[in-house]
Amino acid sequence: MNEKIICSYFKDEREVMDRVPYPGELGEKIYKEISKEAWQLWLEHQTMLINENRLSMVDPEARKYLQNEMKKFLFEGHSSKPTEYVPVQE
Repeated sequence: MNEKIICSYFKDEREVMDRVPYPGELGEKIYKEISKEAWQLWLEHQTMLINENRLSMVDPEARKYLQNEMKKFLFEGHSSKPTEYVPVQE
C-alpha cells in the first residue's frame, strides 16, 4: 500500500513522492506537503516556463525565478504564465 499525505496543493489525501525532489529545507517541505501528482503538474508547468521564457538553467536569476514560481504554484495555488503563451489545442 502506498503512503499518503494531505497534499497542500490538492487539499486532500494523495500519494507521497518516492524521494525528496528538491535540495534543502524547501525540498523537505515539498516532500512532506506535496503529492506525487502535484509535483508532476509542477514539472510540466516548469517546462512550459523554461521553454516559453527561454530560460537558461546556468543563469542564477533564472533558477531563482523558477524557485519563486514553484513556491507560488505548489503552496499559493498560482503561478505566472508568459504573456504570449497559448495552450495547445487537442
